[in-house]
Amino acid sequence: MPNELCVPPTGAPLVGRFVRLDVTTPDDSAALFAVYSDPRCYEQGFAMMRPHTSMAETEALVAAAVAARGAGRTAYTIRLVADGDLGPAGTVVGSSSLGDVDTDREHVHLGWTMYGSRWWGTQVNPESKFLLLAHAFETCGFGRVKLQTDVVNARSRAAILKLGATFEGVTRRDVRRADGSWRDSAVHSILVDEWPRVRTGLLARLG
Repeated sequence: MPNELCVPPTGAPLVGRFVRLDVTTPDDSAALFAVYSDPRCYEQGFAMMRPHTSMAETEALVAAAVAARGAGRTAYTIRLVADGDLGPAGTVVGSSSLGDVDTDREHVHLGWTMYGSRWWGTQVNPESKFLLLAHAFETCGFGRVKLQTDVVNARSRAAILKLGATFEGVTRRDVRRADGSWRDSAVHSILVDEWPRVRTGLLARLG
């Protein structure tokens, strides 16, 4: 019997004080190229690709993300809300997704995330995660959100733990990297019962 208490991501804009997340469209390709061509984003291993060197690569990636919505993955483009220290309003700073949706088990995967290095260590990541987690738990009714990264990506693993996620273990030989080698994935999760604590921590980081 279908679980009527849990629904897939709605695709509605997710808007905070610093960033807003809109469902990715082909028109986002040009702005996202600046993010996906940033070589610093690949220093610790980004499993699926190397830095983009042409607009065509970003257009193909965006087209795949748009098409993936039919298979249950909702990709979001992340923009600045207002002019400020982070840059002009409307500046595209990254992307993220909610995917691997299983409404019967109330599971969803928050991943496929990349921010331009200019915005590392700012309010961009905590508020993006806050908006996505709030949507998953409070709007959609999920009971478990998975977050994972390459075991060699120390920066990403530290960021996930800083959210308040629990490390569950390593899935070995999980994803093929761009160089042909196999990535082991460090798997973490946040459960709905843990969301109030995680929510409080994220709001505190946002001041």
